[in-house]
Amino acid sequence: MFHPALSIHLAMHIPDGFLSLPVSLVTWAIAIALIALALVKVQAESQERAVPLMGVCAAFIFATQMINFPIPGGTSGHLLGGTLAGALLGPWAGSLVMAVVFIVQSVMFQDGGLTVLGANVVNMGLIGTFGGYYLYRSIRFLFGRNTWYGMSIGVAIASWTSVVLASILCALELGFSETVPLAVAFVAMVSWHLIIGIGEALITLAALSFIWRTRPDLLYDRPLVAENE
Repeated sequence: MFHPALSIHLAMHIPDGFLSLPVSLVTWAIAIALIALALVKVQAESQERAVPLMGVCAAFIFATQMINFPIPGGTSGHLLGGTLAGALLGPWAGSLVMAVVFIVQSVMFQDGGLTVLGANVVNMGLIGTFGGYYLYRSIRFLFGRNTWYGMSIGVAIASWTSVVLASILCALELGFSETVPLAVAFVAMVSWHLIIGIGEALITLAALSFIWRTRPDLLYDRPLVAENE
């Protein structure tokens, strides 16, 4: 049986009161620093052309996060979208999109607490965007930058991995906050997100495959020659 705290909250959005003040402050500091750096990087790269795509990407991720898919055991998962944002916009612009999505969800829909917003942004947004993007890019370039096969392998592995890593970090935060024993948090969070990550990979792959075949120029690392087969 799960610890009472985890039986209520196996999803990744951490509510208020679940993290200690030191953990909350550290994650807030990391989130603010990376978002500020992302703003500087996006401006330096002069990505004005990416602004409309950022809006569309944010709206798509926000909408799809509202759709839960069931998994065994009576719980459910939903798209996080960090790897998708990174593949479309790059790690810096993508991180801004993810931060905005989680801020809106927390403020407007009470999906995740305000005091732990920094942790939610770090766990679900920045890990998926930065870690997911660079893992996806490395695998894609290894298997073929300009092939659908290389893209699909890269994005599937990166999407799944980003969800699992985010669940590990969430478990560590809960454990260090002494909300639940670390071992309990780790087993509960990671075991379910090993499955949820499969859904993340399938949704992200479907979205990027459609873009690859219709508008490959929208990808941040656009293929030099699009493979249409």
